[in-house]
Amino acid sequence: MTTTSPTKKPGGARIAVQRFGTFLSGMIMPNIAAFIAWGFITMLFIPAGFFGANSPFGWHWAPVAEILGGGGDAAAINWPGAMTALTANTDGGTYQGYVGLVSVMITYLLPLLIANTGGRIVYGARGGVVATIAVMGVIVGTNIPMFLGAMIMGPLAAWITKQMDKLWDGKIRPGFEMLVNNFSAGILGMILAIVGFFAFGPVFLGISAVLGSIVAFLVQFNLLPVLSIIVEPAKVLFLNNAINHGVFTPLGIEQAANSGKSILFLIEANPGPGLGLLLAFTFFGVGAAKASAPGAIIIQFLGGIHEIYFPYALAKPMTILALIAGGASGVATNMIFQGGLAFPAAPGSIIAVTVAAIGAGPANLLVVYLSVVVAAAVTFLVAGVILRASRKRDQEAEGDSFAAAIDQTAANKGKESSALGALRTRAAGTTGSGTTETADRDVDAALGGLEGGAVATKQLNNIVFACDAGMGSSAMGASVLRNKIKKAGIDGVTVTNQAIANLDGSADLVITQNQLTDRAKAQSPDSVHVSVDNFMNSPRYDEVVEMVRAQHEAK
Repeated sequence: MTTTSPTKKPGGARIAVQRFGTFLSGMIMPNIAAFIAWGFITMLFIPAGFFGANSPFGWHWAPVAEILGGGGDAAAINWPGAMTALTANTDGGTYQGYVGLVSVMITYLLPLLIANTGGRIVYGARGGVVATIAVMGVIVGTNIPMFLGAMIMGPLAAWITKQMDKLWDGKIRPGFEMLVNNFSAGILGMILAIVGFFAFGPVFLGISAVLGSIVAFLVQFNLLPVLSIIVEPAKVLFLNNAINHGVFTPLGIEQAANSGKSILFLIEANPGPGLGLLLAFTFFGVGAAKASAPGAIIIQFLGGIHEIYFPYALAKPMTILALIAGGASGVATNMIFQGGLAFPAAPGSIIAVTVAAIGAGPANLLVVYLSVVVAAAVTFLVAGVILRASRKRDQEAEGDSFAAAIDQTAANKGKESSALGALRTRAAGTTGSGTTETADRDVDAALGGLEGGAVATKQLNNIVFACDAGMGSSAMGASVLRNKIKKAGIDGVTVTNQAIANLDGSADLVITQNQLTDRAKAQSPDSVHVSVDNFMNSPRYDEVVEMVRAQHEAK
């Protein structure tokens, strides 16, 4: 029986930046659907949209576009009850125009959703409520979409609420808990909203202005492609979320609100570099990397899961230069021909990119496609030269280097995912069983420990897969195990997925990636814990199913 190796404690600048990026993406990613909804409404109903007055297709849908897109003359259209505001016209006069959905959603809805999500991450529903109130003050105190303010003020307000509650924890007389909780949150929210209006609003305006000036400087001197020197290596090390969600997304949405699209959405999300790298490994790679690359292309290019190509770059670090060259070429193409997206493409699939690009018109879509093709071609050519130059040496050394690169990618991310699990399985099918054994070493040890007595004394009816966000890899892992339990004919067992921060101790068995197990144990100490490397394809899931079956048959 193998033994579980000690879990390395998080530390260092890389882990700190990675955790910060994970926190930022945790605020943005759950609300991507709202961004997409806003993007579609903008794409359809603004004057330059599909159904707007200046539709590139001539599909003007009057007066619906003027009502929903905003700006329509209320006196002329006379749609009763809709919100209006004083609007300036082209000759300098004013009229009562419809507010519509576009400006209201980007000014209020999206920042408030981010604030609420950030507050919930820090302090649950109570933190989310106070965060929303506080950020409302920041929004009204500024004249630009306040995404940056929401991402900072929201979690800060929730943290202050948490510290406030500690002051009288256990000191409230029975029967007064609801009164104290509601009034304290309301009063604190009011104070933070006022402070946000007068103090934080101007500060966030200044920060946004500085970041905007940096981007304007890069655009003015045609230096945006230089960002690829930072972004592409950061992606491979999972450090890109802090840049993408902390800078590019807030500034990109502001640009899109003003001009209908933003190039910033494509600096990190362009699927071209990853496609080019995988094509290079398909034609010029060796061993497991060559065999698994074609399947990885489908997951990366169509599914938008970019992490699938990171092990290939780690297996041959020189190819990161190819990714930088391809990324810079794609950015340069969009910069020269004014390409961009109307809203964030998440995930970075060519399908999502297409939907986000077409809103700015067919010409813009062609430019974006060109940027993807150019990025893929440049990456392919540079990576091909690198791989061909070392092909003989790689064939001699080929063995477990690609498996080690997959392990390194999982370690860089801080958690396993279904994409890496599928990649690991394909690699194992090419090189033998050694990789699979490595991938599941912690599962084997954990299950061995369970067989020693934990399963016999604790009934496993509630199984939870937990990861950082509780949305992606854990959801797929839960789906796999749920199907196995269903096929085994076992009833009365629930298999769900959650973020580690949301574990409440009710789970009988918690399954996590090995680097997250210590955090899960701290959050849910009374649960049985199993560590895995491979969320998606671990053969040890069958052992879990057999243990659960044995328990239920012994009832």
